[in-house]
Amino acid sequence: MPEKLNPMKRVLLLTTIFISVMILAACKKKQPPVNPEVPVNLYKVTAKPVLYYDQYPSTTAALSQVTLLPQVQGAVTGIFFTEGSHVKKGQKLYEIDRRIYQDSYDAAVANRKVTEGTLTQAQQDADRYEYLNKYNAVAKQLYDHAVITLQNARSQVKSADQAVKTAKTNLSYAVVYAPFDGTIGFSQVKLGNVVTANSTVLNTISTDNPMAVDFVINEKQLPRFEKLQQNKHQDTDSLFTILLSDNSLYPVNGKIAVIDRAVNSQTGTITIRLVFNNPQGLLRVGMSCVVRVHNQEAGPQLLVPGKAVVEQMGEYFVYTAQDSLMNNPKAGADSAKNKIKKLVAVQKKVQVGQTIGANMIIKSGLNKGERIVVDGVQLLHDGSQITTANKVGPSAGGKGGR
Repeated sequence: MPEKLNPMKRVLLLTTIFISVMILAACKKKQPPVNPEVPVNLYKVTAKPVLYYDQYPSTTAALSQVTLLPQVQGAVTGIFFTEGSHVKKGQKLYEIDRRIYQDSYDAAVANRKVTEGTLTQAQQDADRYEYLNKYNAVAKQLYDHAVITLQNARSQVKSADQAVKTAKTNLSYAVVYAPFDGTIGFSQVKLGNVVTANSTVLNTISTDNPMAVDFVINEKQLPRFEKLQQNKHQDTDSLFTILLSDNSLYPVNGKIAVIDRAVNSQTGTITIRLVFNNPQGLLRVGMSCVVRVHNQEAGPQLLVPGKAVVEQMGEYFVYTAQDSLMNNPKAGADSAKNKIKKLVAVQKKVQVGQTIGANMIIKSGLNKGERIVVDGVQLLHDGSQITTANKVGPSAGGKGGR
């Protein structure tokens, strides 16, 4: 005979059976329909003229820049400029204690006078001995010594002349002048500082008008910029402009000055240098800005809302709305009306161009007049059934509807 269950085991068994029945009932609940229609908004692709700029991060640079180093040693005795100001070529900037160099110059001049006197005396002696030598009235040795003394005196004068030039040069180096027109920076030395020749940095001066703007492009774009450089007379206004760091537009247009000599083999890029006049000094060396290159493509462009474009692993896609015939689940198998027209999302690969605000230019992959999905893109895959029922037109201007 089977063993009789005690009350506790009986309760446990009933509870287990109850839970199993509930789980089974939950599994048999009606599943949601497969491939429901996704509500979307559509936009009809149109072509229209578009004004836009290709933009490149850039940095301002000086066409010429030099670090000022002293050519002589000594204490700084004078500073004759305002830091950060514009200076003119030849303007006096620094003075280094010139007393020792003045003394050296005076001594060199005095020594030259002595050698000139010695030369005069040697010339007179040589002339006298030469006259006497004609009549054999003087020893041959004395005449030879007089000629040699004259030659030595002439060499001493030349040496003294060079010493005077050197002393004069060192004296001139005691004053540092601006090598060209430009903006001078903060002084790296103060009054009384002792500087070392060709070592101590005094300051840096850079040209400020015109100003260079450097930016980097991909080597694939190089032919375009070479054509722009060769075409000296551009028909398009504002071909090269820059946006400053506060997003304001610099009021002067630029032009291509230099294309770097070589492409960087590691990055596949090359540097372009533009030149902008800077009459008001708004541009300073090292500023970050954005170069804008005016679009010169003629004809209308396909412009679509940017939210309609999906990026997948570096490629871009849109979903177009297309009508498709599908089986009608409400019609019988033998009914003549077993096919109905449904709206289906079809994924298409596109090549994108410049982004303009909330919109994006499509270079290829789409045709004028096609309808694309602009809202509800995240819920779609290729072949999804879509509907525009009870939807409001997107903000980009498209209208819902089939």
